[in-house]
Amino acid sequence: MNYEFYSIINSYKIENNYCENLINEISFINNEPKWLNSFRLNCFYLIRKFKKPKWYNFYLKNYILKKSCYYSFHDNKNNYSLKKTYKKFSKKNIALDFVLNSISIKTTMKNKLEKKGIIFTSINNAIRNFKKIFKKYFSTIIRPNDNFFSCLNSSIFSDGTFIYVPSNTICPVELSTYFRINDNTGQFERTLIICEKNSKISYLEGCTAARVKTNELHSAVVELISKKNSLIKYSTIQNWYSSYSFLNGINNFVTKRGLCLEESSNINWIQIEIGSSITWKYPSCILKGNYSKSDFYSISISNNYQQIDTGTKMIYYGNKCYSTIISKSIALGNSFQTYRGIVKINKNSNFSKNYTSCDSIITNNSKVFTFPINIIKNNNCVIEHEASITKISYLEIFYLKSKGLLTQDCYSLLINNFCYSVFKKLPFEFFYEINELINSIINYSII
Repeated sequence: MNYEFYSIINSYKIENNYCENLINEISFINNEPKWLNSFRLNCFYLIRKFKKPKWYNFYLKNYILKKSCYYSFHDNKNNYSLKKTYKKFSKKNIALDFVLNSISIKTTMKNKLEKKGIIFTSINNAIRNFKKIFKKYFSTIIRPNDNFFSCLNSSIFSDGTFIYVPSNTICPVELSTYFRINDNTGQFERTLIICEKNSKISYLEGCTAARVKTNELHSAVVELISKKNSLIKYSTIQNWYSSYSFLNGINNFVTKRGLCLEESSNINWIQIEIGSSITWKYPSCILKGNYSKSDFYSISISNNYQQIDTGTKMIYYGNKCYSTIISKSIALGNSFQTYRGIVKINKNSNFSKNYTSCDSIITNNSKVFTFPINIIKNNNCVIEHEASITKISYLEIFYLKSKGLLTQDCYSLLINNFCYSVFKKLPFEFFYEINELINSIINYSII
């Protein structure tokens, strides 16, 4: 069952009756409460107040949202290809939530985790069975009026992942969500993670998509809440279909934000961007509690006219807070990347620190742009920023080839070494796979 949500990004003229019926239909299928249906409709009315942003650094079609499929209902039980895909990505000792076209297919280890009080389930199940906790935290970090795409997601999201870790609990297994887009359908999932005091969780999400003949939209919202002495380790490996031109592929517009709410709270971000024709993503963290901390590690690899406009934001409110930003960019074969970083230390955030490092590798016909912004409103804080850009030299390739390596192996070795400081932060189970994935991209790149 497919539905279309018509919109024109440069004017946001929307067919009211049609779209309201679509939103009501999604609420009805998911058996949602009235408050959530009202929330969706209010977000829909808000969409028309947004204007097209002018600051992004990529080429965007005016009609990217027109005649897109925004919801797809599929048979989970009798679909052989779904079962085959699920078996391929399921791993031992890892709890997995498998999400296809924004709809959760299956979640493993729920009973084992519930014995420790940990809730790991789909968004729709959380709305029905854990409504008090869900309603308390839902859309508190990222409001619908934050930007156009967060508002769009709030109107038409269909499912996603919900995680709640109670106080004094260390999650015994790695939690993971695998997102898949099929059949020319846009995806609009949500992720909500709450970690109570003295708790710890490690979560990894992987994203892939089938080859499509048109541009499709992925617009997600991710909210993380870390409380006193708790740690959320959030990792993303994004490998949407990227195409070889502007004509097709996935356009990836995501809003992610974490809140270090109380004293000594901690959020670690690990982000690896490989696929999608366009990536527009700025994970941000608000350091509200005293002694709170956030580390951000990022790798962006672009190739074949891909466009990546990404970065991170660190906003300080608490005293003696600390953040680290490590960004690695590799631009290959006529692609270009943009890094935007904002570090803002407010007046009442005293004796806080930040360290930022932005390193890039470029090849012929590729481009890398960097726009760092530092805002310091007191004189007792420390911000360090360094950046470098380089090209792989023929001398390095010649030396490695003299040792018997093939040309593509030389590039793979140098780039893997360049990214190793981020790779080693990933869960061990995924370390080998990400190396193989990056090697395959380098082998097919235009160096």
